[in-house]
Amino acid sequence: MTHDFKDLIRLFADCFAEQYNTCLVAGGQEPEYLPATPEQPQHRIIFAHDYFRSALHEVSHWCVAGAERRLLPDFGYWYAPDGRDAEQQRTFEQVEVRPQALEWLFCAAAAHPFRVSLDNLSGEETDPAPFEQAVRQQLLSYLEDGVPERPARFIQALVDTYRGGQPLQPAEFLRD
Repeated sequence: MTHDFKDLIRLFADCFAEQYNTCLVAGGQEPEYLPATPEQPQHRIIFAHDYFRSALHEVSHWCVAGAERRLLPDFGYWYAPDGRDAEQQRTFEQVEVRPQALEWLFCAAAAHPFRVSLDNLSGEETDPAPFEQAVRQQLLSYLEDGVPERPARFIQALVDTYRGGQPLQPAEFLRD
């Protein structure tokens, strides 16, 4: 199966461009969210280097961000780049649980591999198991309690495109 980032741009636009005045943009050196300005009247989710997974990850952050945060550059979140110490990494992981759980759902809906990302290759080594478990638990909670409206809409578009409409099943996420 081909996973072309251009399909994600189209699907995102179909789901959200009109209602949320937001577009998905390929090719940034680093991912970034930029709210609309007088010069650029549409909110932009910029993902890195045309990477399919980067697009899914950035959409997951947008789906977590509330209306007020979507008016702030990068949703107003703190971010420390690769090279974080253990305390910074714990803070990073706390912010990343919900987005990575949604990203996992997006990947499954798009029939694309997923792996939890600590995003800290040159930083202080930490045990990834608690974070991986927290992401899995959040994903299962979404499946049990219901996925919020925006990510559910995107998941359905991905399922229709990449899985022929075959819905996600909780059992898909129980195996390692």
